[in-house]
Amino acid sequence: MARRRKGRDISGWLVVDKPAGLTSTAVVNKVRWALDARKAGHAGTLDPDATGVLAVALGEATKTVPYITEALKAYSFTVRLGQSTNTDDAEGEVTSSSDLRPSDDEIKEALHGFVGEIMQVPPAFSAVKIDGERAYKRARDGDDFELQARPLWVEELVMTARPDPDHVTLEMTCGKGGYVRAIARDLGEKLGCKGHVRELRRTWSGPFEAKDGIDLETVEKLARTPELDAYLLPLETGLADLPELRTTPEGAARLRNGNPGMVIPGDVQYGDEAWASFEGRAVAVGIFRAGELHPSRVFVTA
Repeated sequence: MARRRKGRDISGWLVVDKPAGLTSTAVVNKVRWALDARKAGHAGTLDPDATGVLAVALGEATKTVPYITEALKAYSFTVRLGQSTNTDDAEGEVTSSSDLRPSDDEIKEALHGFVGEIMQVPPAFSAVKIDGERAYKRARDGDDFELQARPLWVEELVMTARPDPDHVTLEMTCGKGGYVRAIARDLGEKLGCKGHVRELRRTWSGPFEAKDGIDLETVEKLARTPELDAYLLPLETGLADLPELRTTPEGAARLRNGNPGMVIPGDVQYGDEAWASFEGRAVAVGIFRAGELHPSRVFVTA
């Protein structure tokens, strides 16, 4: 029999303003410990040196993670022009350099090519799997391999500052699976001057914003106290991009048992994905058909 993980059956979201120098997994483990939570996960990895929004899901909120992962995200980052590195960020070894420095207008013009549906090759030092093994592990071992380009939707990419000839600050809004380091690398190649990410911050992810996040020092200070619980957002926050349909007491009971349940018609069409609520609490996510929600995920909350 599998060993049951200890901790509280606590559900919700804690938005952490991640500091530089820690992995996303380390932050999740710290939050799980601080809240004495049985189950925790996150909605989108940040590189160790990156800062900003790391949305940590607890308990039943982990079932809403896919909806945050699929949502748009925004980043502010600084590109170091004139150098490429093997990791495409400042932690790597410089592999090539250039004395060429593009003008502001040349940079702005080049950015147009990175907006819309683009094809992006992930960095060699990334978590992409190759034959079941992480690319970063093979890169560290010095293996020679090639990653395939993948589609990425970029909603917006704009230049916000040019501190000096060697640096440019950009803001990007994109969909799932984007690598900011790859944008910096490819922009440098397109401009003919090379480039890598110097600083990176995720400013928002779906409904979560960095300005509303709690810092890790506060998490540690308030660990195992009701004051930290007060920072939790309801699991329903992770469903912000899905339409809500209210259900009846009978419908809620059927949905909780994994069966189709009656819902009050709303702004959805036959076949749309939606979530059902009863007395303001999420009951299930599913597909709307002929007055009923057919559940694909059911929430078990106190």
